[in-house]
Amino acid sequence: MDFTIVKLLFDFGLLILIWMVQLIIYPGFKHYQKEDLIKWHRVYALRITLIVMPLMIGQLLINVASIYMIFSFYSLISLILVVLVWLSTFIQFVPMHSRISDGIFDRTLIHRLVHLNWLRTFLWTTIFLFGLLGYFIQL
Repeated sequence: MDFTIVKLLFDFGLLILIWMVQLIIYPGFKHYQKEDLIKWHRVYALRITLIVMPLMIGQLLINVASIYMIFSFYSLISLILVVLVWLSTFIQFVPMHSRISDGIFDRTLIHRLVHLNWLRTFLWTTIFLFGLLGYFIQL
């Protein structure tokens, strides 16, 4: 299988996932009572991690590999975008999710989660579109 196709598969998987999170999952948190959200969120966080982490790790590894295998402006920009998603995820979102699971949150935190997630939605959408463009013009 072509290296670029594998990259696109990871990028597409994360694209679909982030749009589902942005439009369905995070806004859905607003409809839970606090006690119910705390219980559900602990289950959700574990289950979503089992889906997200293999995709994020695969995306990171394939972008790092592309720097060594076919270094280009395209591969560098792509890796920078992926690193920005990682930074946003672990600096902003992991702490917010930890607070929800620990029961230390209010509706403002849920609103912030939805609002700030537009950054990751934009980044993963850009990563996918950039990868698709690269595939078609063979950057």
